Amino acid sequence: MKEYNSEEEFLKDYDSSIFDKLSMTSDIIVISISSKDKSDYRRTDKKMMSILLSKRNDYPYKGKWCLPGGFLNPKTETLEECARRVLKRETNLSDIYLEQLYTFDGLNRDPRMRIVSTSFIALVDKNRLKSRVEYASWFDVISVNEKNNIVEITLSNEEETIIFSIKKELRKGSTDRYNFITKKNDKIAFDHDKVILAGIERLKNKINYTDIVFNMMPEYFTLGELQQVYEVILGKKLLDPAFRRIIANKVEKTDKMKTGEGHRPSYLFRYKKNEN
Repeated sequence: MKEYNSEEEFLKDYDSSIFDKLSMTSDIIVISISSKDKSDYRRTDKKMMSILLSKRNDYPYKGKWCLPGGFLNPKTETLEECARRVLKRETNLSDIYLEQLYTFDGLNRDPRMRIVSTSFIALVDKNRLKSRVEYASWFDVISVNEKNNIVEITLSNEEETIIFSIKKELRKGSTDRYNFITKKNDKIAFDHDKVILAGIERLKNKINYTDIVFNMMPEYFTLGELQQVYEVILGKKLLDPAFRRIIANKVEKTDKMKTGEGHRPSYLFRYKKNEN
């Protein structure tokens, strides 16, 4: 083996072709909260969690739905910069909450070549967002049902319904980390069904101990609206006293009122940012 006198000399002689090359992508699960038309004018709009999907117009997986994503430019950007570029393209917004989710590196996750994807979760108030992508659509999360470690998720955009199921297999040596194994999926491209499940579970796990939910709220909201958002994400009803304890130090009451919807005026609240 040749001995080198400096790192500069070593790098000049280094042959990177001895290793196989791979490509990397950033894929983003964009989550928002939608308001459905209410059947009773006295009640608050029904809230639904929504996910942005794009229909592929080329192979592979032509005609199937996928999450927004793009290939990393290895010379000019980091994975997060790639994700933000994709979000700007899809939403025309550059100030969206974004955090890294997981890296998905299945050997056969893409039929073209070996592609490793780092996924991100993005949260946004849909009222701020106007998608510019021709094939993009918001899908409401109709249900997330888990039984015997198999999770079935139903999505719908009122024109098409997507149902897929994933088995959660506990990883060896872990008490809370799972491998995701697709059991049923005929409409979601690549392994984006797993990314969707991972994103939903991340949001559900973080909502109680962080302020992450307020990235999906408008500036002003009623406590009833906020409680509905918590219940939609958690998938269960919350008793009012328990909910008030959760958000006690996270919101502040304003002098603004919500009126004109057939019920008593309600005070509007806003997120109380931590100044520390």
